[in-house]
Amino acid sequence: MTGQVRLAELQLAIMSVLWDEGEATVAQVREALEAADRPLAHTTIATMLSRMETEGHLEHRSEGRANIYRPLLHRDAVSREMVSDLASRLFGGDVTQMVAHLLADSDVTPEEIARLKKLVRDKEKEVKDGQ
Repeated sequence: MTGQVRLAELQLAIMSVLWDEGEATVAQVREALEAADRPLAHTTIATMLSRMETEGHLEHRSEGRANIYRPLLHRDAVSREMVSDLASRLFGGDVTQMVAHLLADSDVTPEEIARLKKLVRDKEKEVKDGQ
């Protein structure tokens, strides 16, 4: 991904619909957002999609009178970049402090702790093999 991507809350909600569906019309995005308790006017969504296309986040093709939008950004890349940006801005890039904060403010199940431990072991192996 080139350049830094920071999606606002509504942009992220729209991208989530497009990532889940693969592609969607304005009406389909509106229906999905409404089902998620986020009712918005058709024109609001159309305007936001147009702006997001101008910013290079998505593209459209026309079928009759409908524009069908699809994401150009990948969910994984956006997630990684937004979390890295958050870690940098809030925790000065200190991953340990960020994880400690997340753990302190979350109800973590034993299964989640096991998954976290595995992630740490995998990262340790990756760092060791990379030296």
